[in-house]
Amino acid sequence: MKDIFTLKKDFKPRACDMIASWPGISNVSLLVAGYLKDKLKAEEVGILEPYNFFDPTGVMVKENVVEAPRFPENKLYYWHNPKAERDILLFIGNEQPSAKGYDLAQCLLDISMKLKVKRVFTCAAAIAKIHHTEKPHVWAAATRKDLVDYAKQYNVILRGAVQIAGLNGLFLGVAKERNVDGLCLLGEVPAYATRIANPKAALAILEVLTKMLDIEVDLSDLAKLSAEAEEEMKKLASEAMGEFISRYTRPVWPESDEEELDEEDMEDIDDLEDDDDDDDEEEEKK
Repeated sequence: MKDIFTLKKDFKPRACDMIASWPGISNVSLLVAGYLKDKLKAEEVGILEPYNFFDPTGVMVKENVVEAPRFPENKLYYWHNPKAERDILLFIGNEQPSAKGYDLAQCLLDISMKLKVKRVFTCAAAIAKIHHTEKPHVWAAATRKDLVDYAKQYNVILRGAVQIAGLNGLFLGVAKERNVDGLCLLGEVPAYATRIANPKAALAILEVLTKMLDIEVDLSDLAKLSAEAEEEMKKLASEAMGEFISRYTRPVWPESDEEELDEEDMEDIDDLEDDDDDDDEEEEKK
């Protein structure tokens, strides 16, 4: 673990809660963790060395010169909470490993236990049949039944059976294996808007998470970002409706009237056109 995780030498936290975050659908998890880090002005205290978990698949070239391989950042941040008995650790990984996610989760849990982490949190997106103008609900899942009961007081939705993909889910599974308390909060996102960032879902999660952590965070900037994102989602909703109409509906009239006419109909049309020509000639003589 010494070679994998590098910590500041003078870093000596008291009991902590940890929020661990990786990329996922609508970037909800990273939006939550990144916003908390910036607003709390959390201090960087450690780095997870990436070489054991990530394999670069290519390189960048600038001005025809090949650059060294780049690895994703995996950093640990710390914030002292003066109003509560627990401080906060934030682990933010900018990429998920393609094959060694379970090993990474184990390693992070090792360092968490060393740093007196009492409870771990993750966040994710919950794909739901909602409109982008609606206020998203927050779903919850936990590593123990009594933690589920604890989450109920925050008006979360308990869906029973769900799947949490990637490390935002796997990390809690590893926590359960090792009897560490863990909770996942999932913000609802519209099914037609999963490809873009959803600050509205992140905002809904933070409204719950800050209460659970007993911290005060100004959420106004995220609320503004949520309002701006609605315009982009409006375009996606319009595109989705257009695709639905073109796929599942048919016009009640033929696409081309000419294609539906047989030879006899065409002869009748020719006769009508001749009669019209004769009428025009008579009008001119008059």
